[in-house]
Amino acid sequence: MLSRLPARAVFYKERKRIACKLGNPNLRRISFHTFRHWKATMEYHKTKDILHVMRILGHRNINNTLRYTQLIKTEDDEFISKVAKTVEEACALVEAGYEYVTEFRNEEIKVFRKRK
Repeated sequence: MLSRLPARAVFYKERKRIACKLGNPNLRRISFHTFRHWKATMEYHKTKDILHVMRILGHRNINNTLRYTQLIKTEDDEFISKVAKTVEEACALVEAGYEYVTEFRNEEIKVFRKRK
């Protein structure tokens, strides 16, 4: 039998059931809106592009987006590093999602990184 309840009502009913089953009343603090904040935070953490997050959320004002996004700093960031010796190699790395870090040896070698 299909439920005739709206999705929001089903969510709150299941949230209550799970909170009781697990004995964790904090689960009842989760709302639909919590997922919006979570998505904004994760998207910012992944891209470090607040304008991208603003577009995803549909905001016109960046201040609204900043309220949604918890600007988190994680110490356990892990990166993949690559080295480019030519312009073509550098372009290929940027197209693959790597970001420029630094250069050395008289600007012959450029270092790029990307989150794992």
